[in-house]
Amino acid sequence: MSDLTGANWRKSTRSGSTGGNCVEVATNLPGVVGVRDTKDRDGGTLTFGPAAWRAFVGLAKQR
Repeated sequence: MSDLTGANWRKSTRSGSTGGNCVEVATNLPGVVGVRDTKDRDGGTLTFGPAAWRAFVGLAKQR
């Protein structure tokens, strides 16, 4: 489990203002990217390595 203390969470630019499908991403920590549900911030966090996150975002942009 990664230590996310000090994470600066920001809402995804792709999250809509309605519908509740929002995620937050923290990219300011060394060696880890955190992703969580805006509606349930205490419900758990996914963590990725920076390279894996870049690959995911790159593929998502192609869709």
